[in-house]
Amino acid sequence: MALFVLQLKFTDPERRMEVRPAHRDYLAELYAAGKLHTAGPFTDQTGAVLIYDVADEAEVRDIIAKDPYTAADVYEIVTLQEWQKLFPPA
Repeated sequence: MALFVLQLKFTDPERRMEVRPAHRDYLAELYAAGKLHTAGPFTDQTGAVLIYDVADEAEVRDIIAKDPYTAADVYEIVTLQEWQKLFPPA
């Protein structure tokens, strides 16, 4: 498995709030399935960071494509990169 960090910048705050319940339900499903390591918005609500635990980049891109935020076009990707967890040790 690989960890991928996704950093988002929100682009449509009003529409984002409309779609947020569906987005959070989707994240809860991913978390329950072991595909989402952690996620949350910045305190100023300008963006968010999500860390996925997936097989490869193709899987994370598929997960992102199915997110309700993607269909609503409420963000842009700042970075999507594989991440090496150092602490806490595995």
